Formats: sequence, structure tokens, C-alpha cells
Amino acid sequence: MRTTLTIEDQLLDELKQRARASGQPFRQVVGQALRAGLLALERPEPATYRLQPHALGQPRSAFDLVKARALADALEDEAIAEKLVQRR
Repeated sequence: MRTTLTIEDQLLDELKQRARASGQPFRQVVGQALRAGLLALERPEPATYRLQPHALGQPRSAFDLVKARALADALEDEAIAEKLVQRR
């Protein structure tokens, strides 16, 4: 189908340059550019997720974090062992 378009001079020059460089007809390069543009409009880039850090303060002095981690590891080991026993 034939139609008339008004294209900015800079854009026209770039399209012609791409047509020459690729060896494709000008109309084919314009069609590819329009298809790529339509696809980009249909699927916009997702927004980057940004996590806002918040200070939680210093840990209470009553808790020993090394011991807490060791306790968590021991509890996890017990849970895994319990699951293995139940499978038998």
C-alpha cells in the first residue's frame, strides 16, 4: 500500500544510510523500523525495582548473634533429620 509520510530530515538520512549499508531497499528498512517501533510500544521496558534500605539500629546487647546463628543452624539440622526419619 502506498502512503505519504512526513519524516524529519535527520531520520530520513539515517534510514537511507541504513538501507545503503544493508543493501536492502529503502521501503524495507522503513518497514522494519516501524515494526520494531510498534513492538517496543507494545512491550515497554519494565521499571527497575529499587529497594529503600532502612536502618534497624544496633542489636540488643542481651543477644549474642553468633550463638543465635548457631542455634538456628542446629534447629535446621534437627528439622532435616526429622524429615529423613519420617521417610523411612
